[in-house]
Amino acid sequence: MKSAVETLNPTRVRLTVEVPFEELKDSLDAAYKKINQQVTVKGFRKGKIPARVIDQRFGRGAVLEEAVNDALPKFYTDAVNEAEVDPLGQPEVDITELKDGETLNFTAEVDIRPSIEIPDFSGIEVEVDPVEVSDEDVDKAVEQLRERFASTSPVERAAADGDVVTIDLEAKVGGEVLEDGVASGVSYTIGSGELLDGIDDAVKGVEAGGEATFTSELKGGSAAGQEAEVTVKVTQVAQRELPELDDDFAQLASEFDTLDELKADSRKRLADSKQYDQATQAQERVLDKLLELVEVPVPEKLLADEVNTRKHNLEHHQLGQMGLDLAKYLEIQGKTEEEFETETREAAVKGIKTQFVLDELVKQEKLNVNQEELTEHLMRRAASSGMSPDQFAQAVVEQGQVPLLVGEVARGKALAVVVEKATVKDTNGEIVDLSDDEEEAEAAEAAAETAVDDEAEEKADDKADDKAGEKTEG
Repeated sequence: MKSAVETLNPTRVRLTVEVPFEELKDSLDAAYKKINQQVTVKGFRKGKIPARVIDQRFGRGAVLEEAVNDALPKFYTDAVNEAEVDPLGQPEVDITELKDGETLNFTAEVDIRPSIEIPDFSGIEVEVDPVEVSDEDVDKAVEQLRERFASTSPVERAAADGDVVTIDLEAKVGGEVLEDGVASGVSYTIGSGELLDGIDDAVKGVEAGGEATFTSELKGGSAAGQEAEVTVKVTQVAQRELPELDDDFAQLASEFDTLDELKADSRKRLADSKQYDQATQAQERVLDKLLELVEVPVPEKLLADEVNTRKHNLEHHQLGQMGLDLAKYLEIQGKTEEEFETETREAAVKGIKTQFVLDELVKQEKLNVNQEELTEHLMRRAASSGMSPDQFAQAVVEQGQVPLLVGEVARGKALAVVVEKATVKDTNGEIVDLSDDEEEAEAAEAAAETAVDDEAEEKADDKADDKAGEKTEG
């Protein structure tokens, strides 16, 4: 086999491959064997039909097509390895010449991972929010905890802000009651904003046994997005009673004996949370600065696929779960379709560039991922997915996603290298030292994952030889 490579642009090449016919022998033998198992010819036992009879009955062309489809992935892979290119996704294969007994010639155009030069990044400087916890922050946290331990007791008066009402609901569209528009015994805290727009004004001032009607746009169900006439009947009004802020409350709501100890713990938790947020902010801003320093060509087809994937996931998964379509989502966001397209494309470009740059850094810094790091990352991903670690690990293995997780950890480590050499200051002018931050690795992985979309990564890691076979079928 002979091959040559032609660079079409920084992210795409054309491979030209010439294969002597004798190198198709194994694939031809396999093609005859496969056809033998699929057909029957009178006078011959199944699987024992001579090649010349198969050629006569079914055509030599069918045999050649089967053999080429079998052999092409190997020849393509050999050509890729010989050219020392890193293909991305699916090649476009064109058989330029196929002479029985003489030669097989084909070309394969494919996007490649571009060559990237990482400049000196030690001069990167970013500014982040300081880690400051005020008394007001602590009081708010304790008050939220207090709200969780509130009790309710029925009252014989009109409903007011903060009360918990038990209500029955009935929604009509066009004068007809919706099949999924009736609910009974719903508990609702007035002012929480957890139900329909307009319900707070409707129920305030209504006593148990009273009802009110209001108009609201439905957020979900069969008539999501439509205006509905909603009748709400109040069956009970209950007053929320908060526990006293004292040592007894601390013992009720926590493992601490005193309110002072509870507040001190709340302050520490808030500080830890803000420190993690600060680390994540630093990672994200350092990453943005790094991307500004590096020239990264983006393959157009990879970009188009990534944009389509992001739009599909938004429309068919995220918005679908919220009972919204894209038009309604854009209306809520106050964006035009053009603005949405631009933002989606920009996010996709950043995701692809991030992957390319951090992967190059992984190679440049010779970074490896050990089992402990991979396990810790898997545990975090499992927690965020709502699955148990065992379930998540099984799903990852079954779907062949282990290399993706390894890539995520490696990119996080690469970004951490950049952050360690960068100058990070808070808005007070104080130097922020993240080198010994135990949460730095987790924050780096989170920052890298935010920019890199898994679907783009999956496309970039497709096995190109399988794709080459798919392109030649038929």
